[in-house]
Order: sequence, then C-alpha cells, then structure tokens
Amino acid sequence: MRVGIIGCGAISAKHIAAYKNIGFKVTAVTDIDPARGQQVADSCGARFIAAYEDLCRDPEVDFIDVCTFPDFRLQPLKIAADAGKHVQVQKPIATNSETALEMLRYTRSAGVVLNVVSQHRFDDSMRFLAKAIPAGRLGKILQADAYVKWHRSAEYYSRPIKGSWATEGGGALINQGIHQVDMLLFLIGQVKEVFGYWQLGALHKIESEDVITALLKYANGATGVIQAATAFWPGYPERIEIHGTKGTCVITGDKLTKWDVENDSGEPAPVESEAMSGASDPMAIPLTPFERQFEDFARAIREKGEPVTSGEAGYRALQLVTSIYQSCREGRPVSIAAGEI
Repeated sequence: MRVGIIGCGAISAKHIAAYKNIGFKVTAVTDIDPARGQQVADSCGARFIAAYEDLCRDPEVDFIDVCTFPDFRLQPLKIAADAGKHVQVQKPIATNSETALEMLRYTRSAGVVLNVVSQHRFDDSMRFLAKAIPAGRLGKILQADAYVKWHRSAEYYSRPIKGSWATEGGGALINQGIHQVDMLLFLIGQVKEVFGYWQLGALHKIESEDVITALLKYANGATGVIQAATAFWPGYPERIEIHGTKGTCVITGDKLTKWDVENDSGEPAPVESEAMSGASDPMAIPLTPFERQFEDFARAIREKGEPVTSGEAGYRALQLVTSIYQSCREGRPVSIAAGEI
C-alpha cells in the first residue's frame, strides 16, 4: 500500500514507523510547516507536497492518512474520496457528530473505505476479550468502567489550540479518554444514557475539561463509569474494569492484568503485569497495535469491506463523548439514539 500523510506532528512518526515495519510505502507527505514537512519527507524517502489538495489527488497514493488536529478532517476527505482514495483519520473522527456523519456518508457515497485510528482494539488483551466476553466467560455483564487518570504538563497546553473546543473538540475525554470510550463500546456495546460532571480548566489554562466523570447506562442493562483527566500528577496507567456474574477482568494500559473468573475454561487468558501507557508521556505507546490496525485497513480496502475501526465506530465513540459533554453543560441525563447511521 502507498500512503500519503497529511500532518507531520508527533503521531505521524508512530505511523511512519509502523508502515515501515509492515511494508507499506509512504510516498508523499504534507504539512502546514514546509520545513517540518520536508524534514519528515527526507527521513522516510517520500516526496514533500506543499498543498494537501495535490497530495489527496496524487496518483502514487492509495490512501491518505490524516494526522492533523480533529477540526481538519472533512476538507481533505472530500477531495481524496472524489479522487477514489481511501481515507484514514487519527482519533477522534471529528470535533462534532455532524461533521462525523458527513464524513461517513461522503465516503460511503464515493465507494471508498474510511478508517479511524483506534489501535487499542488490536491489543492482545482486547483481541482476547472480544472473543471471551461474547462467549459468556464473564457471565452477564453488570458493570464496565474506564479510568484515564493522566497528567499533561503546562507546556503540553501552551498552544492556545490545545484543549480548545474549536480545534480539539474538548479536553481530556475527547483526546485522552476516547480510546477507552471506544474500547467499552467495542466490548460491551451501545450506551443508551449518560450523566456527567466536569471541571473546566481545573489545573490547566484551557477552556475545556481536564477532569470529567460520567455515569453510563448500557443498552444491555449494565452500568458503568468513565473518568478522564489530564490534571492528576504524576499520571497513572489507564484502566478498564469489567465485572460480570462469573468474574472480573481488568485491562491496565495495553495489557490484561486481571482475569478472576469462577470455574473458567477455554483459551488461557493472556494475563501480564508490565503495561505500556501514555499516562505522562503521549508517545509511550507500542507500535504493534498500529501495525495490526493498518493491516486490517488494507484488508478492508482489498475486500471492499469494513475495517474493524470503521467510520461508524469512530462516529459512535464521538457520539458518546459529545453526549457526555451535553449532559455536563445541561446538568441532566442525556439519552443516546441507537439505530442505523
């Protein structure tokens, strides 16, 4: 596969390294900072293209990988889709649900594949649980929680666009916690109602939340909690806890660290103790899940099917986040519509 990258910030380096490992070729890059874009292009043997519009139409690109802030998604997506290019975007899919829906419908109409980077679905722990939970090994799910109690420095938020509603869509939940939001939806299913409280700029000089707590009611009857923060020094590994009538599992960072199940049988659980986490360093994350996700995207392109982290999955995660934000603003429970998109 031949890749064109839009945006040469920190996350693009992870993507480029993963592409190299799986044999994809980065053929072109672009960035609003030409010097940075040229440097990245030189480092990976790609061409620097000054205008993103030209990169989206480049005949030597099979898909574009949009590694920008989430307010810049729809613009390159439309141009690429019109040119028959498939599209991958970094999480979150967009800053608001309306834009996400338009992205989803536009790519469907153009017959191209839309993929949203949510690499934790490809962790070994998640791959195991995606089979074990539907098989009933935890029994009926009663509670499913996510805790993202991280720390980000004042320097991290030194640019005015960081933590802004317009550019990033919010703070700790949409940027740091959205991976765990996606994982809960992947493992447990639709959330039908939320109630949230937030603290805006509790520690940092930002307009959005750096501390937020939400109660969840799942469609299957389970309940849950999501807590996300970037204000808790020194930062602690993110955690998902799932409790069923037969037992409990805990994911810490990228690893399954607890599998306490009565009279369990079947495939042994891949329990480990050493986990990687971006709790205090955003780049302290492994490459393997990225590699697996990019290979799944290529499979979907070849088969003209849906990737595991499809545009719809990205929309559902954003829908839950924005519903929690709505609850925080309005001080009331918010119902979340299900059904086809």
